Amino acid sequence: MVKVPEIFGSKVFNDDVMKDRLPKPAYKALKSTIENGETLDSNIANAVAHAMKEWAIEMGCTHYTHWFQPLTGVTAEKHDSFITPDGDGKVIMTFGGKELIKGEPDASSFPSGGIRATFEARGYTAWDPTSPAFAKDGTLYIPTAFASYTGEVLDKKTPLLRSMERISNEAIRILKLFGKDDVKRVITNVGPEQEYFLIDKEMYDARPDLIYTGRTLFGAKAPKGQELDDHYFGSIKTRVKQFMAELDKELWSYGILAKTKHNEVAPSQHEIAPVFTTTNIAVDQNELMMEILKKTAEKLDLVCLLHEKPFAGVNGSGKHNNWSLVTSDGENLLKPGKKPEENIQFLLFLAAIIKGVDEYQDLLRLSVASAGNDHRLGANEAPPAIMSVFLGDQLDAVVHSLEFGEDYESEKLENMELGVEVLPTLRMDTTDRNRTSPFAFTGNRFEFRSLGSSENVAGPNIMLNTIVAQELKEFADHLETVKDKKRAIKRLIVSTFKKHDRIIFNGDNYSKEWEAEAERRGLLNLKCVPQALKYVINEKNITLFTENNVLTREELKARYDVELENYSKIINIEALTMIDMAKKDIIPAVTEYIKTLTDTALAKQELSTDIPIVLEKKIITDLSQNLVCFGDKVIELENDLEKAGELSEDIQAYADFYHDVVLADMEALRAIGDKMESQTGSEYWPYPSYGEMLFGV
Repeated sequence: MVKVPEIFGSKVFNDDVMKDRLPKPAYKALKSTIENGETLDSNIANAVAHAMKEWAIEMGCTHYTHWFQPLTGVTAEKHDSFITPDGDGKVIMTFGGKELIKGEPDASSFPSGGIRATFEARGYTAWDPTSPAFAKDGTLYIPTAFASYTGEVLDKKTPLLRSMERISNEAIRILKLFGKDDVKRVITNVGPEQEYFLIDKEMYDARPDLIYTGRTLFGAKAPKGQELDDHYFGSIKTRVKQFMAELDKELWSYGILAKTKHNEVAPSQHEIAPVFTTTNIAVDQNELMMEILKKTAEKLDLVCLLHEKPFAGVNGSGKHNNWSLVTSDGENLLKPGKKPEENIQFLLFLAAIIKGVDEYQDLLRLSVASAGNDHRLGANEAPPAIMSVFLGDQLDAVVHSLEFGEDYESEKLENMELGVEVLPTLRMDTTDRNRTSPFAFTGNRFEFRSLGSSENVAGPNIMLNTIVAQELKEFADHLETVKDKKRAIKRLIVSTFKKHDRIIFNGDNYSKEWEAEAERRGLLNLKCVPQALKYVINEKNITLFTENNVLTREELKARYDVELENYSKIINIEALTMIDMAKKDIIPAVTEYIKTLTDTALAKQELSTDIPIVLEKKIITDLSQNLVCFGDKVIELENDLEKAGELSEDIQAYADFYHDVVLADMEALRAIGDKMESQTGSEYWPYPSYGEMLFGV
């Protein structure tokens, strides 16, 4: 029996551990840093480091690592032991405030977008005291920021923390207009829902495309996919249930509030959702969760796939970013209350968010741009690449009434009678959900639904925090100068809704009609990574980040270069993998099958000319023609990869070519390969089929 309260947070240097092990002044100072964002004295750091070390050693740790999030898309760590020679040929275990606060990994091999030359190796990690350390696999993990020797930010945590400070400061200014002078801090909370696939390890090991790229580059559709909707919320298979049970225990031990688990739409697809927590902690925990997902699967001879589109023809995986604003007193600033039309404070924050999404829709789109996510967005399984806001019936009616100066008539919510006496009466909600919307209001928060499943959620939250901070700043700058603040606030809310209502859409985001309507409204439709990333270095966006001290001009340009280069590298690896699979496995396999059929047909004719071989002839002819075409497409892809190499000096042209030409070549090659798979005997085809992978667990 799992005793959840006993195991929860048992591997974390959490508040209970700190309270128990730290001297009272040190504990009080650290809590003040965590809760109020105050600077921590170096003397206090020594006390914290000593307590951390003692606790970690008791947890079986011999090493510590500064755990950080470089621009690689994954976490990084360098492990140092606690040992120090004592001068008598023995060692003692030491760890001080200096080692806790600052680390020095080699920064030369991490992406920097040209900020650093390769020979300029020095980089620094800096302890984030607001995110708790934890013990894992014999090492004390310390969440840290990462910067270059010359101070440029080379990670995702630092700008996230900066953006959290900015939105807190500007939200406090707004709250003071409502007489709330005691609020010390406004916190952004996030709850990232995580989707993933599970397949058998034996099948994974037989697929070079999954090993090298995380997705299947060839694969004919199985006779059954997700058409019956029978997997969604269906009964969980025994092996998957065992995985989920192991996963929950492991996540709970690291203090991750894993709450919900269920089958998703596609076969072999599942989801896990945590309870909300402070944004930077949620980001760290989601990075840890993705690692634990993979390691837990390995223990059970399974493989967890986090790619956004591992299988064509069925839904891919996303990550829904539930975002809210809460004061240090616990007030949710995005809670409308029973009468949202009278909740002026809520409406002012709502207006700022709507204005921000409209003015910076390009930034929200590019914050979820990745090679994997390009396969999902707009594919009737994820929100489209067009950014819009869903408010629901009630809030939409409130906004409409304010825009047009009409009286708002509050809808009386009725009870839902199900017609069976033993069933309870259900209270109706104020609105339905809209699963097609990229940015939907869901009662007391916004759900940014466009994120890809493998994405670090820091990026979208940096964008959200910075955008909303800027809009709140503009509101505060204006409202602090006027005398009749109550009247000015109402005017500002109305004018903002009128000016930015084009971004509000409550209908079907998948429809072709919406695509045409969005274009008429002047909304952006950035369908791929190279299109979206161009907007990073727009002067408007550079100004946003520099004036809010979240990222410098150089740091933004570096991220533009890193992301474009990464996109091109991913497509290049996928293309090379396809060529390798085609030449080494598929062409020989199909050739062998054709030979077998030919030999069979000839043997039949030798027995008797009266035996028909029409079927064999047709299959041989079709397969032979497809094989020739397949070989031609392989050569075409190889030639275009050579052309791509000639463009590598121009990073934008390089990425554009990979999207426009190389990806098109790959799709054409795959189409023929998948057709041949459906024509070739299964014992000859070199890879596990979609049916085996999706229904084999």
